[in-house]
Amino acid sequence: MPVTGDGDGLSVTSAARRAQIVAATIETIAELGYAQASFSRIAERAGLSSTRLISYHFAGKDDLIGAVVADVYSAIAQFMAERMAGQTDARGALRAYLSGVVEFIAGHPTQMRALMAVFLDFRAEDGGRSYDAASDRDALGHVQEILRAGQASGEFREFDTFVMAATIQRSVDGLPFLLQTKPDLDLRGYAEELVTLFDLATRSQG
Repeated sequence: MPVTGDGDGLSVTSAARRAQIVAATIETIAELGYAQASFSRIAERAGLSSTRLISYHFAGKDDLIGAVVADVYSAIAQFMAERMAGQTDARGALRAYLSGVVEFIAGHPTQMRALMAVFLDFRAEDGGRSYDAASDRDALGHVQEILRAGQASGEFREFDTFVMAATIQRSVDGLPFLLQTKPDLDLRGYAEELVTLFDLATRSQG
Protein backbone atom coordinates (compact mmCIF):
# COMPACT_ATOMS: atom_id res chain seq x y z
CA MET A 1 0.00 0.00 0.00
CA PRO A 2 1.55 3.37 -0.99
CA VAL A 3 2.19 5.85 1.78
CA THR A 4 1.22 9.38 0.82
CA GLY A 5 3.18 12.20 2.34
CA ASP A 6 2.19 15.46 0.67
CA GLY A 7 -1.57 15.44 0.63
CA ASP A 8 -2.09 15.25 -3.13
CA GLY A 9 -1.87 11.53 -3.74
CA LEU A 10 1.84 11.28 -4.48
CA SER A 11 3.69 8.46 -2.80
CA VAL A 12 6.68 9.32 -0.66
CA THR A 13 8.95 7.80 -3.31
CA SER A 14 7.32 9.77 -6.12
CA ALA A 15 7.44 13.02 -4.16
CA ALA A 16 11.13 12.44 -3.39
CA ARG A 17 11.89 11.76 -7.05
CA ARG A 18 10.08 14.93 -8.14
CA ALA A 19 12.01 16.94 -5.55
CA GLN A 20 15.27 15.40 -6.80
CA ILE A 21 14.47 16.38 -10.38
CA VAL A 22 13.45 19.91 -9.39
CA ALA A 23 16.67 20.37 -7.41
CA ALA A 24 18.75 19.12 -10.36
CA THR A 25 16.87 21.46 -12.70
CA ILE A 26 17.57 24.45 -10.46
CA GLU A 27 21.28 23.59 -10.34
CA THR A 28 21.46 23.02 -14.09
CA ILE A 29 19.73 26.29 -14.97
CA ALA A 30 21.83 28.21 -12.45
CA GLU A 31 25.05 26.84 -13.95
CA LEU A 32 24.26 26.65 -17.66
CA GLY A 33 21.31 28.98 -18.20
CA TYR A 34 17.74 28.16 -19.14
CA ALA A 35 18.37 27.46 -22.83
CA GLN A 36 21.05 24.86 -22.07
CA ALA A 37 19.03 23.06 -19.39
CA SER A 38 17.93 20.10 -21.50
CA PHE A 39 16.29 17.00 -20.07
CA SER A 40 19.45 15.04 -20.79
CA ARG A 41 21.60 17.43 -18.76
CA ILE A 42 19.06 17.51 -15.94
CA ALA A 43 18.88 13.71 -15.90
CA GLU A 44 22.66 13.47 -15.79
CA ARG A 45 22.89 15.88 -12.86
CA ALA A 46 20.10 14.08 -11.03
CA GLY A 47 21.77 10.71 -11.57
CA LEU A 48 18.84 9.34 -13.56
CA SER A 49 19.27 6.50 -16.00
CA SER A 50 16.95 8.03 -18.59
CA THR A 51 15.12 11.26 -19.41
CA ARG A 52 11.96 9.13 -19.41
CA LEU A 53 12.04 9.36 -15.63
CA ILE A 54 11.60 13.11 -15.92
CA SER A 55 8.74 12.69 -18.39
CA TYR A 56 7.11 10.19 -16.03
CA HIS A 57 6.91 12.79 -13.26
CA PHE A 58 6.35 15.94 -15.32
CA ALA A 59 4.05 16.48 -18.30
CA GLY A 60 6.71 18.49 -20.12
CA LYS A 61 9.27 21.24 -19.67
CA ASP A 62 6.57 23.82 -18.91
CA ASP A 63 5.34 21.62 -16.07
CA LEU A 64 8.88 21.14 -14.77
CA ILE A 65 9.69 24.86 -14.88
CA GLY A 66 6.42 25.58 -13.09
CA ALA A 67 7.54 23.21 -10.34
CA VAL A 68 10.92 24.96 -10.17
CA VAL A 69 9.33 28.38 -9.72
CA ALA A 70 6.87 27.02 -7.16
CA ASP A 71 9.71 25.39 -5.22
CA VAL A 72 11.73 28.62 -4.99
CA TYR A 73 8.65 30.69 -4.16
CA SER A 74 7.77 28.22 -1.40
CA ALA A 75 11.27 28.51 0.05
CA ILE A 76 11.05 32.32 -0.05
CA ALA A 77 7.61 32.32 1.57
CA GLN A 78 8.70 30.02 4.40
CA PHE A 79 11.88 32.00 5.00
CA MET A 80 10.07 35.33 5.04
CA ALA A 81 7.28 34.05 7.30
CA GLU A 82 9.91 33.19 9.89
CA ARG A 83 11.60 36.59 9.53
CA MET A 84 8.32 38.52 9.73
CA ALA A 85 6.93 36.59 12.70
CA GLY A 86 6.61 38.57 15.89
CA GLN A 87 6.77 42.01 14.31
CA THR A 88 4.40 44.25 16.26
CA ASP A 89 4.69 47.52 14.36
CA ALA A 90 4.89 48.61 10.75
CA ARG A 91 8.41 50.06 10.95
CA GLY A 92 9.68 46.76 12.32
CA ALA A 93 7.77 44.84 9.66
CA LEU A 94 9.28 46.96 6.89
CA ARG A 95 12.79 46.49 8.30
CA ALA A 96 12.22 42.74 8.59
CA TYR A 97 10.90 42.55 5.03
CA LEU A 98 13.82 44.38 3.47
CA SER A 99 16.53 42.65 5.48
CA GLY A 100 14.80 39.27 5.08
CA VAL A 101 14.61 39.43 1.29
CA VAL A 102 18.26 40.45 1.03
CA GLU A 103 19.24 37.70 3.47
CA PHE A 104 17.42 35.08 1.39
CA ILE A 105 19.09 36.25 -1.81
CA ALA A 106 22.50 36.18 -0.09
CA GLY A 107 21.96 32.68 1.28
CA HIS A 108 20.41 31.08 -1.81
CA PRO A 109 22.47 32.17 -4.82
CA THR A 110 21.78 29.01 -6.84
CA GLN A 111 18.01 29.29 -6.51
CA MET A 112 18.08 32.99 -7.32
CA ARG A 113 20.27 32.55 -10.43
CA ALA A 114 17.91 29.86 -11.68
CA LEU A 115 14.83 31.96 -10.94
CA MET A 116 16.23 35.00 -12.73
CA ALA A 117 17.18 32.87 -15.75
CA VAL A 118 13.65 31.49 -15.91
CA PHE A 119 12.14 34.98 -15.61
CA LEU A 120 14.32 36.26 -18.45
CA ASP A 121 14.24 33.36 -20.90
CA PHE A 122 11.31 31.04 -20.23
CA ARG A 123 8.29 31.12 -22.53
CA ALA A 124 5.51 28.61 -22.13
CA GLU A 125 4.00 26.91 -25.17
CA ASP A 126 1.03 29.28 -24.92
CA GLY A 127 3.36 32.29 -24.82
CA GLY A 128 2.96 32.86 -21.09
CA ARG A 129 5.80 33.71 -18.74
CA SER A 130 6.56 32.51 -15.23
CA TYR A 131 6.53 36.05 -13.79
CA ASP A 132 3.40 37.89 -14.82
CA ALA A 133 1.24 40.80 -13.68
CA ALA A 134 -0.46 38.66 -11.03
CA SER A 135 2.88 37.71 -9.48
CA ASP A 136 3.91 41.36 -9.38
CA ARG A 137 0.61 42.42 -7.82
CA ASP A 138 1.01 39.82 -5.09
CA ALA A 139 4.48 41.07 -4.16
CA LEU A 140 3.46 44.72 -4.22
CA GLY A 141 0.25 43.99 -2.33
CA HIS A 142 2.15 42.53 0.62
CA VAL A 143 4.36 45.61 0.88
CA GLN A 144 1.35 47.90 0.51
CA GLU A 145 -0.32 46.19 3.46
CA ILE A 146 2.69 47.04 5.64
CA LEU A 147 2.66 50.64 4.43
CA ARG A 148 -1.07 51.10 4.94
CA ALA A 149 -0.83 49.67 8.43
CA GLY A 150 1.95 52.15 9.22
CA GLN A 151 -0.09 55.05 7.95
CA ALA A 152 -3.10 53.93 9.96
CA SER A 153 -1.01 53.69 13.14
CA GLY A 154 0.66 57.04 12.55
CA GLU A 155 4.13 55.51 12.14
CA PHE A 156 4.32 56.46 8.48
CA ARG A 157 3.62 59.76 6.79
CA GLU A 158 1.03 60.12 4.06
CA PHE A 159 2.24 59.00 0.64
CA ASP A 160 1.05 56.95 -2.33
CA THR A 161 1.42 53.39 -1.04
CA PHE A 162 1.55 51.92 -4.54
CA VAL A 163 4.44 54.15 -5.63
CA MET A 164 6.33 53.51 -2.38
CA ALA A 165 5.66 49.75 -2.50
CA ALA A 166 6.85 49.57 -6.11
CA THR A 167 10.04 51.48 -5.24
CA ILE A 168 10.72 49.22 -2.26
CA GLN A 169 10.06 46.03 -4.20
CA ARG A 170 12.21 47.05 -7.16
CA SER A 171 15.12 47.77 -4.81
CA VAL A 172 15.20 44.09 -3.86
CA ASP A 173 13.98 42.62 -7.17
CA GLY A 174 17.01 44.09 -8.89
CA LEU A 175 19.55 42.73 -6.43
CA PRO A 176 20.18 39.37 -8.19
CA PHE A 177 20.96 41.29 -11.39
CA LEU A 178 23.19 43.74 -9.52
CA LEU A 179 25.16 40.80 -8.15
CA GLN A 180 25.98 39.79 -11.72
CA THR A 181 27.74 43.14 -12.10
CA LYS A 182 29.24 43.29 -8.59
CA PRO A 183 29.45 39.76 -7.15
CA ASP A 184 31.45 40.97 -4.14
CA LEU A 185 28.74 43.43 -3.08
CA ASP A 186 28.45 43.74 0.72
CA LEU A 187 24.91 42.42 1.11
CA ARG A 188 24.71 43.15 4.83
CA GLY A 189 25.64 46.75 4.10
CA TYR A 190 23.18 46.82 1.19
CA ALA A 191 20.36 45.69 3.47
CA GLU A 192 21.29 48.24 6.12
CA GLU A 193 21.28 51.04 3.56
CA LEU A 194 17.86 49.99 2.26
CA VAL A 195 16.44 49.85 5.78
CA THR A 196 17.77 53.33 6.56
CA LEU A 197 16.65 54.74 3.20
CA PHE A 198 13.07 53.55 3.44
CA ASP A 199 12.77 54.25 7.16
CA LEU A 200 13.64 57.88 6.45
CA ALA A 201 11.38 57.94 3.38
CA THR A 202 8.31 56.60 5.16
CA ARG A 203 8.48 57.72 8.77
CA SER A 204 6.03 60.21 10.19
CA GLN A 205 7.46 63.60 11.18
CA GLY A 206 4.95 63.94 13.99
